Amino acid sequence: MQHSFYDVKAKKKVQAEVTKKVTYGKKGNERYAFQAKTADGRSLTAFVSKVDWSAAKI
Repeated sequence: MQHSFYDVKAKKKVQAEVTKKVTYGKKGNERYAFQAKTADGRSLTAFVSKVDWSAAKI
């Protein structure tokens, strides 16, 4: 699945393949995110809504 991420080093949005879905925070106050890697191996994280996170097939 492809998703749009902001690459801080390149200072632009990039499309990357989502490698995993993660949650941050305590139960009842979670934040949902996708993680990916750039071509040179740097990590990318994009926070998404719970609906998008739940619908993603990864």
